[in-house]
Amino acid sequence: MTIFSFLTLIGGLAFFLFGMNVMSSNLEKVAGGRLEVILQRLTSNLWKSLALGAAITIAIQSSSALTVMLVGLVNSGIMELGNTVGAIMGADIGTTLTAWILSLSGIRSDNIFMSLLKPQNFSPIVALIGVGLIMEAKTQKKKDIGAILAGFAVLMYGMTLMSQAVAPLAESEKFTSLLTAFDNPILGLLIGTVFTGIIQSSAASIGILQALSMTGTITYGAAIPLIMGLNIGTCMTALLSSIGVSTDAKRVAGVHIAIKVLGAIIAFIPFFIIRELTDIPLFGQTISPVAIAAVHSIYNIAMVLILLPFNQLIVKLIKKIVRGRKGREAEEERPAVLVDDRLFNSPNIVVDQCKQSTIEMAHLASDSFSLSLSAFEEYGDEKLDTINKFEKRLDVLEDELTAILIRLSAKELTDSVNNEVNEILYCIREFERIGDYGVNMVNNAKNMVARKVVFSDTANAEIDVLNSAVRQILQMTVDCFEHDDVKLATKIEPLEEVIDDLVDTIKNRHIDRLRYGDCRGDTGITLDDYVTFCSRVSDHCSNIAITVIQTHKTALEAHQYLNQVKTDDELFRENYEAFTETFRLPEYHWKQKQKKMVEA
Repeated sequence: MTIFSFLTLIGGLAFFLFGMNVMSSNLEKVAGGRLEVILQRLTSNLWKSLALGAAITIAIQSSSALTVMLVGLVNSGIMELGNTVGAIMGADIGTTLTAWILSLSGIRSDNIFMSLLKPQNFSPIVALIGVGLIMEAKTQKKKDIGAILAGFAVLMYGMTLMSQAVAPLAESEKFTSLLTAFDNPILGLLIGTVFTGIIQSSAASIGILQALSMTGTITYGAAIPLIMGLNIGTCMTALLSSIGVSTDAKRVAGVHIAIKVLGAIIAFIPFFIIRELTDIPLFGQTISPVAIAAVHSIYNIAMVLILLPFNQLIVKLIKKIVRGRKGREAEEERPAVLVDDRLFNSPNIVVDQCKQSTIEMAHLASDSFSLSLSAFEEYGDEKLDTINKFEKRLDVLEDELTAILIRLSAKELTDSVNNEVNEILYCIREFERIGDYGVNMVNNAKNMVARKVVFSDTANAEIDVLNSAVRQILQMTVDCFEHDDVKLATKIEPLEEVIDDLVDTIKNRHIDRLRYGDCRGDTGITLDDYVTFCSRVSDHCSNIAITVIQTHKTALEAHQYLNQVKTDDELFRENYEAFTETFRLPEYHWKQKQKKMVEA
């Protein structure tokens, strides 16, 4: 093997790793995101978790990426440690598909259709399609699919280069003598572990082993310990990802390592004994790329089936090995961040977590303003304290969510994810402002109590109607945002119009009563602020509803929508009339009109 063959081997490995990275990252963007959100929510059942772990690993072609994702989910407090075991085991099964894809390089046939299955024959076509999509596609999703195809072509080209580089080794006596080292099972196990730990890709290790097997010099006896070793070596990525995380997140990596190591021990000891004490011909036979894929699959599936019943014992073992802190120290250890940095490679999980936190903001803002309205009926300092706590939490969430989403926006996102990011960014500002009005409102109530000012019975009766309308629009807004309910969102604008009408009427009636002495003058500014705050809150609710509608109808423009529904939308008119009837102010006799009638 010349220096140029060695450089070709290294270059082929580089192409392989680069292609795998491009393919897996874009697969994750296109297909993995939704599966990851499902994984986050549906891992309480062991079998579901096992199936989802396998499905996601097949989708993103990386068991290491899944484990890193689980470390991030646990570190963010989104998942419990016990719910990750099934997913980790499922990833061990899902990762075997890569070896089967790589085994296509070993196909030898004169049949044109069989020959087309060889990577070196179909990769150029795949690359051409992929590059065409990257250059010409209009949507980000199609560009991502193009990147997947291009990454696959580069990966397969790297596999071909490695195969070509090692082909001369079949005639090399030095290489043949070197293989005697691999014939030692313990050394083979260590070499597989160390090499995979260095390159941090079991797929690449399998690829190199399959490339070497095409020289016809690798036996079953040498390949099996190497396969066991590379399964242990793939834990390096998870181990590195556990640096600087909470104790439970470290335990996720520990569970991953325990499964791999225990599996290797269970399989290696019988293999070593059988090989040393018996003379099975299979161990001396040369292994093919397809056989390597088969051994890899059988080994991983068997280990999962053996260890699956002991999943909780594995968790207990890791908890004893990786000990956590207690009491106050444990509280301090909990991460303050909403989303772990490791999850930014999974935009859908970040968006989903941000959506959940924004839903928390929605409920806080709604509860804050509703509570501030009740402060005018019965004021108490505890209400002021509660609303101030709500406001502090809203401010913290707004700052953290804005920082997270702006950081996420810098990444390449699919159109749907980008729309969700924009929706959440806009709505968190609106919910925070609703919370601000809650603080302003309760401070007005406090000032009224301090000045011993009260609204008249007539004004209170009108305010009760306004309060009911505002509370309903707040509830509708929270519900439509939380459940992405576009139909409910379309009902908010008509109610906002009704609230504006109520505010204008209450202001005019109050002026009329002030003019004729039915209301005290010192209530004027307070009442004006009261109804103005209600109007502003309903405006923010309208903005949120329109944003929800726009997210699902991306071609819609806000002003265009408002103009359209207010002029020629029959459903808007029906809802407006229904809300007008529901929130009707008490009868009122205008003093100014009565005076003019007497004078006439």
